[in-house]
Amino acid sequence: MAAVHLGKYCRGFTKLLTIFLSILLLGTILLILWLSLRPHRPTFHIIDFTVPGFAQPSGLNDSRITFNVTARNTNKHNGIYYDSVAGLVFYKDQQIGWTPLMEPFLQGPKTTTMLYGKFCAVKLTVTGKRWPEFINARKQGKVVFRLQITSVIKYKIRIWDAKHHKMHVNCDVGVGPKGSILPAWKNKKCHAHFG
Repeated sequence: MAAVHLGKYCRGFTKLLTIFLSILLLGTILLILWLSLRPHRPTFHIIDFTVPGFAQPSGLNDSRITFNVTARNTNKHNGIYYDSVAGLVFYKDQQIGWTPLMEPFLQGPKTTTMLYGKFCAVKLTVTGKRWPEFINARKQGKVVFRLQITSVIKYKIRIWDAKHHKMHVNCDVGVGPKGSILPAWKNKKCHAHFG
């Protein structure tokens, strides 16, 4: 009688162990599939940023700002659709320029795209405490601007398209007395967030 009861217990334990191991194996397979298909965010680096009229006593009135930023798709198999791309430049929290950068495009896997932009006739209309801060920073030899790149992106994942993601890329960049990017800020990685 005890042997029959023990046999039922062992068969029940074996079934339970088999179910547990099957679920564990299935979960591992799903995790590997998810990790291999999950798209990675693009990475951005500031390459160049110049403000030719920077040394003028009037500041940035009627200046132009030019910049180069690289966008790298690090995915092995997934492309990225970019809707129209725009660039904005800020001093502290104040926007001082806006420009469209590119028409919609598809960036292939493992490729780098150069985003070039020019803000023409930029007017820094800082009032109150911002103008003295700008003049003081320029006298000290470094003014920090923030370049923001915005777009809506969608991943091309093998056979289906993913949902749209609003992307904001922020590149802080220091400019020296002659209006050129300071060496410490060249090739610096920009911070991208989606919202």
